[in-house]
Amino acid sequence: MAEPAIEVYEVEDRRFPPSAAFQATALTSDRSLYEEAEADFEAFWARQARELLTWRKDFTTVLEWDLPFAKWFGDGELNVSENCLDRHVEAGKGDKIAYHWEGEPGDTRTVTYAELLTEVQKFANVLKGFGLDKGDRVAIYMPMILELPIAMLACSRIGVAHSVIFGGFSPDAIRDRCEDADARLVITADAGYRRGEGADHRGRRLPQGRRCPAQAHRRRRARDLPDDRAQRRRAPNPG
Repeated sequence: MAEPAIEVYEVEDRRFPPSAAFQATALTSDRSLYEEAEADFEAFWARQARELLTWRKDFTTVLEWDLPFAKWFGDGELNVSENCLDRHVEAGKGDKIAYHWEGEPGDTRTVTYAELLTEVQKFANVLKGFGLDKGDRVAIYMPMILELPIAMLACSRIGVAHSVIFGGFSPDAIRDRCEDADARLVITADAGYRRGEGADHRGRRLPQGRRCPAQAHRRRRARDLPDDRAQRRRAPNPG
């Protein structure tokens, strides 16, 4: 029996109201937030920013609006990594789960906020050991493993801008993106899994030279890929 054709809705007027059970567990159950934002949207977002984020330096200007450009909280200062990790640990939530991770072979890791903070701090020190400082740029070329967000959070922690490069790109495409960003470092892995097969990351002739003198990587060796224990090695291995 042939399946029905997909209908095209050029004008969508259907509504999907939430169930009573869903409403009962929602963070807000009335229109007070909408009304507050409609009355003074800048004051609304200022309150949200101060209540939900930790600022190193409080902002005095909420919005600078010069079409088509908008700048929010322009004179405020915060650290993204601290807001993702430290604030939760300091609030007593360090034992809560930050990540449930499952690799392609089926191996799993569960990491708490406290554990993730420790890993990020360790790798931030690795990056500083390479001489990286606020304003530098790095490229991140890694498989979909937990060390990827660890590297990203470590970069933001020390003020280093990062460019995440898609794992399926060719060596030329990787090199172009590293050179365009003037990356001082490539953060990579020895190997990873992609679509069920082992992929050699370091064998792609990653750029090195005056602009990008070194590579820092989390240990995962290609020869160990069939062994699931290789994916659970976490010690940073600059090389």
